[in-house]
Amino acid sequence: MSAEHPSITRFRAEHEARGGVGEIVILPDSVHTAALAAEALGCEVGAIANSLLFDAGGAPVLILTSGAHRVDTALVATTTGHGPLRRASPDFVREHTGQVIGGVSPIGHPAPVPTYVDPWLARHEVVWAAAGHPAAVFSTTYDELLALTGATPVEVA
Repeated sequence: MSAEHPSITRFRAEHEARGGVGEIVILPDSVHTAALAAEALGCEVGAIANSLLFDAGGAPVLILTSGAHRVDTALVATTTGHGPLRRASPDFVREHTGQVIGGVSPIGHPAPVPTYVDPWLARHEVVWAAAGHPAAVFSTTYDELLALTGATPVEVA
């Protein structure tokens, strides 16, 4: 067995430090979409918490959205007061999260990032989110996700 990817190891340490109790699962293939992750985990796509980083005029904004939703950036920008939200470039994502697109976890970033969570995730007993690498996920609950991240619930769709 090969050694664990360093970004997963960093996530594991941060998860433990914040009191996370969910299971970290390394999937055999990268799961770049909520549909692929749901299929691999045997859950509904809505139980996948996509971590989407946006660029708000040079400042990062992280939105944890249900895999069943597409983020309405105008709605979120208006609701949160961050101004226009643009899709972040891969370099911007790596700079602000230390992770790559498809593997951005809700925690463990180099500096705090304003984080918002889709209340629809509360409909699921178990929620799955990225664990710092495209092939790694962890189980959590909506309430634990709020506690781990300090996120603010906001309607995203």
